[in-house]
Amino acid sequence: MTWTEVLAPIKNSDYFETLWQKVKHEYAQQQCFPPRNQIFRALELTPFDEVKVVIIGQDPYHGDKQANGLCFSVSESVAAPPSLKNIFTELKDDIHIDRSKKELDDWAQQGVLLLNATLTVKAHSPNSHKDLGWEEFTNFIIKEISARRENVVFVLWGAFAQKKEEFIDSSKHFIIKSAHPSPFSVHRGFYGSKPFSRINQLLEDHNHKPISW
Repeated sequence: MTWTEVLAPIKNSDYFETLWQKVKHEYAQQQCFPPRNQIFRALELTPFDEVKVVIIGQDPYHGDKQANGLCFSVSESVAAPPSLKNIFTELKDDIHIDRSKKELDDWAQQGVLLLNATLTVKAHSPNSHKDLGWEEFTNFIIKEISARRENVVFVLWGAFAQKKEEFIDSSKHFIIKSAHPSPFSVHRGFYGSKPFSRINQLLEDHNHKPISW
């Protein structure tokens, strides 16, 4: 199946039409991120039938030239935000990969869906679009992956992402949970959680190619 087929019921709904009108209004009235042509980039880079891992973020980075449509990922032209730095620190500690590339599109192209719960944000105003209605859409995505796929690894970092567990059928999928990689919580269970090796072990156990992180 394709995302077009999977998302048809919700994208053809009155709800989504209302949401999209709000989004267009926001982008017309003020600076918003990511660029409008990258709002659905996570879905564009990771086809539905190729999803092997889902990492759930909250909303896009709100600084200039940061957000590029993939959660935790930023454009190469800006400095790595603290959460991304901490992810890379754990990556090196876990599987000894010293990553410097801040755009995570290579992960997305290998089947890692990097999904923010809210897909847009007002410039320099974190969580400013959380009430537009995006979560109904992204919750639908999580539910459809859970219902239609098998043996997907869902990665839930922090309390916000862990609220999405209710949409995941744990009898046929895998859930990896830990503290969030932000500086406020990284020492409360993110460091040392070894998510990258755990993901790859689960994929290999079910005859999937591991991710080249």
